[in-house]
Amino acid sequence: MERRATGRPEGLFVGLCTLDVIQLVDHVPASDEKLTAREQTVAAGGPAANAAVTFAHLGGAAALLTAIGSHPLALAVTADLDRAGVTVSDLAPDATDPPAVSSIMVTASTGQRAVASTNATGHRLAPPDHLGALVAACDIVQLDGHHMELATATARTARAVGRRTVLDAGSWKPGTEHLLESVDVAVCSADFRPPGTRTPTDVLRFLRRRGVAWTAVSQGGRPLVWAGPDGGGTVDVPSVPVADTLGAGDVLHGALTHHLAARGQLTSQDFVRALEAAAAVASRACASFGTRAWMR
Repeated sequence: MERRATGRPEGLFVGLCTLDVIQLVDHVPASDEKLTAREQTVAAGGPAANAAVTFAHLGGAAALLTAIGSHPLALAVTADLDRAGVTVSDLAPDATDPPAVSSIMVTASTGQRAVASTNATGHRLAPPDHLGALVAACDIVQLDGHHMELATATARTARAVGRRTVLDAGSWKPGTEHLLESVDVAVCSADFRPPGTRTPTDVLRFLRRRGVAWTAVSQGGRPLVWAGPDGGGTVDVPSVPVADTLGAGDVLHGALTHHLAARGQLTSQDFVRALEAAAAVASRACASFGTRAWMR
């Protein structure tokens, strides 16, 4: 797979962008209970956005294709992404509705999180006229499966011009079967369950049968399970004191995409090394509260 002869790697990230309001609590409140959070942070979120921020932090040039809008809350999203060095192509710049907001509570003793979000529900994004130029200008494309019409069009365009595609497969969504036709690398959460699958091995086999060459399933702190054209295995996840698991999967995908951007034809050794490096970054992110503190 041909890589563009530029300086730092350039990645295009396509998918969901939210405003994350994250609070560190002693416990998730019961019905009618009020409590005071230990800490609070507000940042741009969503799988594609967090992955783009990670890619930029690791030294890449990250572009994000998404919908944000012009609501006052959207201005906080764009400002945060600008500080992180992410270039945004907003496909709904004149939208006055609030952006998708994720309300997140992180339990201090465990690092586990409870999330309520509207995600991309009810939003349809058509591919822009300049999609081909955006794809041609990058080395690698990552998709999170949200805004499915846009994701599928981008993946097909990337396949046509020889850009590697990476899928952050968080959950099975309507249209995923068509998106997979143009995916080169898929790293799935434990919640990703294609029809008829129950185990990570089932998922890897399902993806392989649909032409995805390189696949893996993440399982939190347990080893990643991976498969490629010549075999498979596991990759250990470094053990760290966990403060917050929020966004760890997004960081994993952003770091993996960064490490794959400079690779030409992949070998099993390349893929394993990229997974190991990405797992190390994601583990580091789990050791601090919020989705940005680990970068400081």
